[in-house]
Amino acid sequence: MSETTASLLPGQDVLETAETWAREGRLTALATVIETWGSAPRPVGSHLVIDSDGQFEGSVSGGCVEGAVITEALDVIESRVPKILEFGVADETAWRVGLSCGGRIRVYVEPLGGATL
Repeated sequence: MSETTASLLPGQDVLETAETWAREGRLTALATVIETWGSAPRPVGSHLVIDSDGQFEGSVSGGCVEGAVITEALDVIESRVPKILEFGVADETAWRVGLSCGGRIRVYVEPLGGATL
């Protein structure tokens, strides 16, 4: 790990990517882990930034639910309306999207950048 990377707070590089994409005028969404239970694979504050073409950087679940979060983020980008998503083994969608690690996570997805309302 480089010295620069080591000095960054967790998720800071993802936030820098979000800022860069916003300056470029790209429509984006930022997904942030806001709550975890049990053995959730990423801590609170972890980020995933997604652009309207489906490009992304970061992680909110170590690959367990990223596909579902990206799909929801594309809707948030289009609608410009934030959402709270919840995944966990107590939720039937957890098995469908692969969060079988025994934990649960809640993710806030908000629109960023691009045109303003």
